Amino acid sequence: MPGLLRGVARTAVVAGTATAVSNRVSRRQQGRWAAQEAAPAYQQPAQEPQAYQPPPQTTPLADDMSSKIDQLKQLGELKSQGVLTDAEFEEQKRRLLA
Repeated sequence: MPGLLRGVARTAVVAGTATAVSNRVSRRQQGRWAAQEAAPAYQQPAQEPQAYQPPPQTTPLADDMSSKIDQLKQLGELKSQGVLTDAEFEEQKRRLLA
């Protein structure tokens, strides 16, 4: 029975992580599309076309840290729900922060 719970917990962590990453990618892409659609509205016809400037990039470190924080929150929720034991929580946290 503990093996089954461990498998369910892993599946929940993986699914939660995949959902968080997917949502973040969708939000980022929607932001880029909105920026591209809004840029032509500000140009006046008398001006020469401006060279394309990509939107400012967030630092990978900040994105990575926010995803780790989200994953830690999910692990904490699983632990508080009783899906993960203290040892399993600590092991997953160690892997995430390594």
